[in-house]
Amino acid sequence: MLPKKRAPRKQAKKQKTPTSLEYNLLLTATLILLAFGAVMVFSASSTTRILSDGGLSDSAFYLKKTLVVAVIGLLLMHFVARRNLNAIRDKTPLFVGFTIVGLMAVLVLGTAVNGTKGWFIAGPIQIQPAEFLKLALVLYGAYFFANRPDRLTSVREMGPYLLLTAGACALVMMQPDMGTTMVALFAVAITLFAAGARPRDLGLLVGGMASFALVMALAAPYRRDRLLTFLNPDSDVTGSGFQIIQAKIAIGSGGFNGVGIGNGVQKAFYLPEAHTDMISAVIGEEFGLIGFTALIAVFGLFGYAGFRIARSAKDDYGRILAAGLTGLILVQASLNLYAVMGMAPLTGIPLPLVSYGNNSLIVTLVAIGLILNVARGGRLAAARLPVPGRGHGQTAKLRLVEPQRHRPERTANGRTSRSAQSRYSGGRNGGPRSASRGRSRRASR
Repeated sequence: MLPKKRAPRKQAKKQKTPTSLEYNLLLTATLILLAFGAVMVFSASSTTRILSDGGLSDSAFYLKKTLVVAVIGLLLMHFVARRNLNAIRDKTPLFVGFTIVGLMAVLVLGTAVNGTKGWFIAGPIQIQPAEFLKLALVLYGAYFFANRPDRLTSVREMGPYLLLTAGACALVMMQPDMGTTMVALFAVAITLFAAGARPRDLGLLVGGMASFALVMALAAPYRRDRLLTFLNPDSDVTGSGFQIIQAKIAIGSGGFNGVGIGNGVQKAFYLPEAHTDMISAVIGEEFGLIGFTALIAVFGLFGYAGFRIARSAKDDYGRILAAGLTGLILVQASLNLYAVMGMAPLTGIPLPLVSYGNNSLIVTLVAIGLILNVARGGRLAAARLPVPGRGHGQTAKLRLVEPQRHRPERTANGRTSRSAQSRYSGGRNGGPRSASRGRSRRASR
């Protein structure tokens, strides 16, 4: 009787890439902020929707849009987090090019919203190229300085990157949108710091940014009014100071415990754009100091995880990218919270992952996906090795090298000399050559 054939073993399942503590902390903070944001968008927008036309409007209108965009953003985050980071890196110039083209096109074909001509609107689809610029500048900074670390030696050497930044920000200012411009410049400064720029050069650039912001603020009357209102909001209680005063009233009304979710009063026509720029004030009123502190703590956890991921990145590109994107998100959160508390001028910056804003939400989740990609290793460690004489992070190719064989030298009478025979045979004393020495070997070049 013939023995039974054994069934073929099933192939082992592909092992999953182990995730670090920072990866899990960043993902947890993201999901907490996203879920909390959906709740607060509904709370901040439902009251005005009901009161605006006698309850005929859908009170969950903004919540439904937020949930749809959040699902799209999470899918993009998942895709980007598991994509080969090398492929994303190589497509960075193309992404930057599309963004610049979009910024130029929106000045001609765009639609003005709240005085800013920065939107492409086609039915329910609204695209704001300026939001994508913030992501593009950080991506290009990591791409540029990881390939050319020698460009960090002086402001002049950084010229190509700084000129790109200046040109793109000029296009945004033509819309005009100073808030997005300032966020982009802060993100660029953090990217340069992460790349290793000298403190002296960073000081010159930050001083230039501050001077630029002051000149732009004084150049336009409405921006000048915002600056003066920030310095003295009580000077125009019913005009330019109305919004910041109502935000302070909302936060003060919340006290320590808050008035309870959904019970806030200031969101009912007292706070303009309560579900977008002023959502932090609604949080302060309904959740009080405890809720406001918890919100800041979650953003602090997000920043800790993001910068730890940057610190432990396996190459310069991942380090610069993770630090720049983490800084980009934290800068927006800080500007929003400071403005609501009256510690910074109002710039119209949404609170990342919490405020209503389709473009902002998608860009933020894509940025988080890139940080998570770096935390997972980015698949760059094995593919990219340091190459002498080439830019930092370029691929080191392995090339098959055949052993060099020497032809025997012949004397004048046509015979092979003894010394040549000895060299050709491979042995020091003319012995046989070892077989292992004749094998081809790989050498990295």
